[in-house]
Amino acid sequence: MANEAETNEAETNETAPDTRLGTTEAEVEQYMASLSNWGRWGEDDRLGTLNLITDQTRLAAAQSIRTGRAVSLSRDIDPLNADTLGSGLSLVQRFMGLHEAGDHLEGQSVRFDAVTEYVGISAHGSSTHIDGLAHYSWDGRTYNGFPESDTTSGRGAKSLSVHHAQHGFVTRGVLLDIAALHGVRWLERGHGVSPEELEAAEAAQGVTVRPGDALLIHTGNVEAILTEGPDAIGPAARQAGLHASCLPFLRERDVAVLGNDGIQDVQPSGYSLNFLRPIHAVSLVAMGLWLIDNMQLTELAKACQEENRWEFFFAALPWRMVGVTSSASNPVAVF
Repeated sequence: MANEAETNEAETNETAPDTRLGTTEAEVEQYMASLSNWGRWGEDDRLGTLNLITDQTRLAAAQSIRTGRAVSLSRDIDPLNADTLGSGLSLVQRFMGLHEAGDHLEGQSVRFDAVTEYVGISAHGSSTHIDGLAHYSWDGRTYNGFPESDTTSGRGAKSLSVHHAQHGFVTRGVLLDIAALHGVRWLERGHGVSPEELEAAEAAQGVTVRPGDALLIHTGNVEAILTEGPDAIGPAARQAGLHASCLPFLRERDVAVLGNDGIQDVQPSGYSLNFLRPIHAVSLVAMGLWLIDNMQLTELAKACQEENRWEFFFAALPWRMVGVTSSASNPVAVF
């Protein structure tokens, strides 16, 4: 698409949402019921779509490894450059060694030293991170009907915590390269990816998204921001991402994990504040679909081209932290 290729070379101040797609806000709200997985795996289920990743799914994914080539799908978390994507991320790092502490040595000559550290991180930021099911709520409820009040600043996420995903996301991964579909390094900021584009990428790449897959969407968003810089901070920043009309595709294909080199949703979404991020809201609350935001997919897209394969063994392991709604992670693809 010529206009997108031109946008890769020059910045634009355009802020209007992508209007190619006609899904209304009322239709998006209906997705909360029509695409719901509440009760599908029991009234007390806390895993959501991770139930789709079975022993057989993991075994089949492992058996697909051919060359052993591994690709990291994350970026460094650097305290000296913590907010490269302009999301407002805060990160603090402190080191302390014996010699630095000094006082308790009382004049002793100690030849060795050891360093400990403290790291404080806001995972819901520009780092590659997993969104747990307690991250979003709708009308006072989180996934599977648990009350929003179960998640508080004092005790954290009581009912839906990232630690429930203790076995990780180990499954078949599929990359749909939407940037390559249009012949560009990155999509125009504000481009809403349609379900027709997802299907066109499947056809072009000769791959089909199946139940239990980790579906990764390459828009080139991270590369665009790292190359040109963010055009704004936080929700005001324009980004390419999935349009709300893709939600039925995700539910019909029974995707287990959704990853993106942005925050999943196209920004601006084109909807009111209630659906500032409809992919987040419907996926997390209604479907129980786990999300991985701000992945680095540029190297993976190149590897897929070189291997002529867009499916691979995928593993992302969240920290087993109780009561949290997010976790930093270093997902890896193995061919």
